[in-house]
Amino acid sequence: MSVTIKEEDFVASIADAIQFISYYHPADYIKHLARAYEREESPAAKDAIAQILTNSRMSAEGRRPICQDTGIVNVFLKIGMGVRFDTKRTMQELCDEGVRRGYLNPENPLRASVLDDPIFLRKNTKDNTPCIVSVELVQGDTVDVQVAAKGGGSENKSKLAMLNPNDSIVDWVLKTVPTMGAGWCPPGMLGIGVGGTAEKAVLMAKQSLMEDLDMYELLERGPKNKIEELRIELYHKVNALGIGAQGLGGLTTVLDVKIQTFATHAASFPVAMIPNCAATRHAHFELDGSGPAHLHRPSLSDWPDVHWAPDYKSSKQVDLNKLTREEVASWKPGQTLLLNGKMLTGRDAAHKRIQDMLAKGEKLPVEFHGKTIYYVGPVDPVGDEVVGPAGPTTSTRMDKFTDMMLEQTGLFAMIGKAERGPATIESIRKHKSAYLMAVGGAAYLVSKAIKEAKVIGFADLGMEAIYEFDVVDMPVTVAVDSTGTSVHTTGPKEWSAKIAGIPVVTA
Repeated sequence: MSVTIKEEDFVASIADAIQFISYYHPADYIKHLARAYEREESPAAKDAIAQILTNSRMSAEGRRPICQDTGIVNVFLKIGMGVRFDTKRTMQELCDEGVRRGYLNPENPLRASVLDDPIFLRKNTKDNTPCIVSVELVQGDTVDVQVAAKGGGSENKSKLAMLNPNDSIVDWVLKTVPTMGAGWCPPGMLGIGVGGTAEKAVLMAKQSLMEDLDMYELLERGPKNKIEELRIELYHKVNALGIGAQGLGGLTTVLDVKIQTFATHAASFPVAMIPNCAATRHAHFELDGSGPAHLHRPSLSDWPDVHWAPDYKSSKQVDLNKLTREEVASWKPGQTLLLNGKMLTGRDAAHKRIQDMLAKGEKLPVEFHGKTIYYVGPVDPVGDEVVGPAGPTTSTRMDKFTDMMLEQTGLFAMIGKAERGPATIESIRKHKSAYLMAVGGAAYLVSKAIKEAKVIGFADLGMEAIYEFDVVDMPVTVAVDSTGTSVHTTGPKEWSAKIAGIPVVTA
């Protein structure tokens, strides 16, 4: 028996899934994150998780993106050999059309982040195509579809190692995870692929991230096989590193560890590891020729009763319009600030253009002296929004520009996510500057603190243009103070020591 899948049904299903995953976390992720919140003892990590959970509920209610980085799309297809497609387009073209529709939906436009010509022009395609398509032919007369949107921060932390056959996977993971920093926005999930060849291991690692989180259930019932034993061992040992939510130090770095394996050459032992971030986004559906897929909307009762709000008792309100060197010097590592006033934005492309202009002696279109810059590429606004979701991007990508910005423009402070490198921390110390961290995975929540937004430089760069934001009580944590002390170093060190003295929680 042959089943026919209509072109429009396939394309519409992809487009609907793209929208769906932009504002709905998978229920299993929320369940595991809520449990991590309940058991978290680190105040900084608990606050970060509270922001992520609150942001998740807000996104579900408002149907706006969980994260400003709405990802690069991966489509995994298992096509039954009894299926035919009523179309003249290729599978890549069909998937791209679905992505195009999904990202350009006027009710919830998603940020286009895909660049064509990755080596030279790196020009934005404006509709987030092309997507990454993986096809497997299987028995049957249905099409199994998994759609995921993978943010750049977590994707950039993907690792591949060609180990020797007698090497330890556990040792490699425990050595590698700390090198990933916090740019992948923990707490999240680790997908591990073992065996095959290099590309097969990486594909399995990515595909494992599509599986439901079940670590709490696994801990409760106990392992049934060697793979489950390995998953539990890695779960406990990675969390014992103390990296914690957003790398601030805490009990939970990973919510689950998934492992897929495949046969391999006798001389080979390929191992790949890919993290999923706090903006875990994927959907699974099946097409059988009866029409487009219908995804089931989660109930708000799936979310825990967590509602983050500014803590005016323990946080310091800061007026960015009157910022002084003395004020910056007074900030302490780990201190929570509520920012008010005007800040500038800028990320990779803007920093590169600034560098080129300064090298040529050209006047910059924006005055940075005494200002704070926020590393962000926001989503376009809809309705009465002044800006769409506007969470931080990974700051380490701006490390090579930081000394230039502090030395030549008079910039006072920076805001982003994750850690800074040693040379950048030294530059911050030398210039008596500071680096502040906003929570990755709380983009919609952060956007509500932005009361005005306008492009004031490099408008042609789209989401990478320089904006001026006017904010009210925008929450940040002092991640590197003016003396060069970094909480991304002190926090995990403190909590790994504490965890060493805490009994292992098994359920």
